[in-house]
Amino acid sequence: QVQLVESGGRLVQAGDSLRLSCAASGGTFSDYVVGWFRQAPGKEREFVGGIGTRYVAESCTESVKGRCTISRDHAKNTVYLQMNSLKPEDTAVYYCAAARGRRPTPWGDDYAYWGQGTQVTVSS
Repeated sequence: QVQLVESGGRLVQAGDSLRLSCAASGGTFSDYVVGWFRQAPGKEREFVGGIGTRYVAESCTESVKGRCTISRDHAKNTVYLQMNSLKPEDTAVYYCAAARGRRPTPWGDDYAYWGQGTQVTVSS
């Protein structure tokens, strides 16, 4: 059983950068792919990007491509989401999720473990 805890969300201004962390405990975290999702008020959950297991690269969805970098530190059992040039439309609760496999998928139902979320608010 994997437990996930996100952190790093806060109020920022448009154009700022932010790094969110997803710390894992329990299980062998390197065996899990990790996806980042976000949900804005009144909107459906959206896949932001994900990172595979040890030898599979990260990917970000088209809406944030060029502004998003996902990395993982296996020694710290932590995955990071770096977002640059933040926009007000990036305001949402950001969740990390984990699943067994090699490559992340954009479908939330594929992920068995979820964190509690961290709020990111981008002011204009």
